[in-house]
Amino acid sequence: MRSPEELNAALENVHRAGMPGLFAEVRDGDEVWRGAAGVADLATGRPVSPDMRHRVGSITKTFTAAAVMQLVEGGQIGLDAPIGRYLPKLVPGERGGAITVRMLINHTSGLAEYLPYVYPSLNAFPALADTRPQSLEDHRLTRFHPIELIEKGVSAPAFSAPGGTPGLYSNTNYLLLGQLLEQVTGTTAETYITRNVIERAGLRDTELPDEPRFGGPQSQIYEAWFGMIEPPRDFSVFDMSFAGLAGSLISTVADLNRFYASLFAGEIVGPSSLAEMRRTVRVVSQESKIIEYGLGLYPMETPGGTFWGHGGTVWGAGALAMSSADGKRQMSVAVNMQRWNRLDSTGRPQPHPIDEALAALYDVALHG
Repeated sequence: MRSPEELNAALENVHRAGMPGLFAEVRDGDEVWRGAAGVADLATGRPVSPDMRHRVGSITKTFTAAAVMQLVEGGQIGLDAPIGRYLPKLVPGERGGAITVRMLINHTSGLAEYLPYVYPSLNAFPALADTRPQSLEDHRLTRFHPIELIEKGVSAPAFSAPGGTPGLYSNTNYLLLGQLLEQVTGTTAETYITRNVIERAGLRDTELPDEPRFGGPQSQIYEAWFGMIEPPRDFSVFDMSFAGLAGSLISTVADLNRFYASLFAGEIVGPSSLAEMRRTVRVVSQESKIIEYGLGLYPMETPGGTFWGHGGTVWGAGALAMSSADGKRQMSVAVNMQRWNRLDSTGRPQPHPIDEALAALYDVALHG
């Protein structure tokens, strides 16, 4: 592992580049480093600390995918069975027969993203310059039902035919997986994931919230929406039902590393399921880039090898958790501001010093 001084310096550089606060944990075998830089509250100057609980966004998807794979192993769900077999009302007709469970997990279902249809000021997405952040404020305390969100995504124009590549990264897929878990287990998806994934991995500071606030030490979180919210606004109180089983998880950097270590050690799902989770296809990300995506996991290619995990963003908060394939070397980083890049004249996000500093931090963290 790199020296604590190097890791602390890399963390501090991200703060100096403009990130209000960030915190991280790096593991290399039995060695553990935790660090934090910057503030948790711009108004008071309260510092961030490495033990803070944080909204980790789409890292939720690995937990949801692992829960589905457990039921695949138990024979209760067919990975390549049509979703229409389980949820005929939500994905009816030919499409329900053509979209498989696997296509939902790896985002090749062709189903549209529901958010631009639920948040009116985002309906121009992915044309960022034509979006506005007003809906974020309007829906701060809105309680959405997953069925309502799924119906928006299913009824919207499809991105592609089922199984086509590249697929489209779409939260609609993971809300459907939540309904699938519920249908098969007879309990809520949140309850199933808590018992069979979160508790099995021994995570004590991780939960799927049902309220706009949560307990424990935490940072305020600041949304800039590509320079349209100036100064960035605090979105730490927010009803996460808009993201549900696709992105509502609360965790800590230590718990995220513990989870991925447990997953890659075969303690959550078996070796054949892990192999399936690492089989990737090409998918168009929310940043409109082509990425490789597996079943709730994606690879990060680095000079030191391939790391596996997931990233996540919600309004104001972001996190990235990456592990070596054997789970021995790990990094989890949490940041308390999002969409800091302003848009250029063509409407594309401009490079920002934060991007370079974060890349340098990941490099230092993953290459001991």
